[in-house]
Amino acid sequence: MNIIGNIIWLLCGGLIACIAWCISGLILCITIIGIPFGVQCFKIVLFVLWPFGKEIELGNFGAGGLFLNIIWLIVFGWGFAVAHLIIGILFCITIIGIPFGLQHFKFAKLGLIPFGARIYYSAN
Repeated sequence: MNIIGNIIWLLCGGLIACIAWCISGLILCITIIGIPFGVQCFKIVLFVLWPFGKEIELGNFGAGGLFLNIIWLIVFGWGFAVAHLIIGILFCITIIGIPFGLQHFKFAKLGLIPFGARIYYSAN
């Protein structure tokens, strides 16, 4: 089921979301200060490209990760989170779109605090 969900995801907007995260990562990596933030975008790209069957675990960060998450949240994270939240709500309007909306809600959480987040395969 995960493979079918990922293929449909890819065709119905997953590729566009992946490209958006890639462009964000490239723009952030242009400056030396933005490189850590760009690297986080590139980590998220693979999750956004093929999300079904994967889960995230938030909160495994130290003092440096906390500092970078605060900067991320203020400067970039709220935009990513709001975009994924709105898209997720739009998907959840229809019954068929609910699984895709739930994926966008996961991306919204990850868009808020990416530093220290762990992406892993679920047992399903």
